[in-house]
Amino acid sequence: MLTSAIRTCKHTAVVTLLGTSLMACSTTETQSFQVNQDSSVESAQIATDANFGQYDRLHAVEMGIFFPQGSYTSPEDMQRIRDIFRGAFLGQLENYVIVTEPGPGAMTVQATLIDFRNAAYQDVMNVRSDLRDIAAPGKILFLMEMRDSVSERTLARAADSAKTPAIADEEGETTDWTSVEDAAKHWASLFRQFLDQNFGK
Repeated sequence: MLTSAIRTCKHTAVVTLLGTSLMACSTTETQSFQVNQDSSVESAQIATDANFGQYDRLHAVEMGIFFPQGSYTSPEDMQRIRDIFRGAFLGQLENYVIVTEPGPGAMTVQATLIDFRNAAYQDVMNVRSDLRDIAAPGKILFLMEMRDSVSERTLARAADSAKTPAIADEEGETTDWTSVEDAAKHWASLFRQFLDQNFGK
């Protein structure tokens, strides 16, 4: 069992962060997680007090994309990556009710792509401490976090880097869009498996 914390985030950072909260934060209260050793992803943690039975819909928020400072991916490429992942995930969630506003009975789902291929030690230290072990330099990581949409208390998180998309990180390089689509389909399928096993139970 792991014990981490619910935190109040600082607004100073040396990394580029779009659409999510991964920054180092100040501790306000502790929270315990069970590590799922039988998971099909590299890291899976579920809060010991998580009760998925109280949720009957998903509150979907925009995908986050996280790069170390100095890395370059064009805004157009980032939007296309978001669109590909959104399409893949929506395709896997046809039987689930999806809402755009938080509220009682809604579980927030936040997907984040963390590109640490060119990360330095300080980049890792600026990430929340509960993510540092999985957001290691040298790889692209897909992170999915589930939270209560009202309290924002973390219910579960899963991370995986087995299916790595080839994303341009410097001007002049080209993103391999087939690899992005394959990774999106792979992770969307894994997320659907998690929901089928846990959501509403």
